[in-house]
Amino acid sequence: MKGTHLGEFEELVLLTVGILSDDAYGLGITDELEKQTGRNVTISAVHKSLVRLEEKGYLKSHMGGATESRGGRAKKLYVLTGSGQAALKHTKELRNNMWQQIPNVVWDKGTL
Repeated sequence: MKGTHLGEFEELVLLTVGILSDDAYGLGITDELEKQTGRNVTISAVHKSLVRLEEKGYLKSHMGGATESRGGRAKKLYVLTGSGQAALKHTKELRNNMWQQIPNVVWDKGTL
């Protein structure tokens, strides 16, 4: 298993796999990421993240059935592993904890 650090884009990809649940595949993840974030996302960036996340043990993949709409090609589907769920929960807790530590005076200044 590779390192356990979760980068920002990797976090977004993991969250998107969780959102799409049983239908998380490369193009679907890319489209959902663009919809959720408003960013332009390339399929190659998503694929690179999927490979890294699978190497880290946060995702696992399997081939879905071939469909006529895809010209008989099967989709490679991704699901969160227990480690992936734990990584997301840890990241959420870390972020929430840090947000709560920002003093109110920072918000009152209106600089954020």
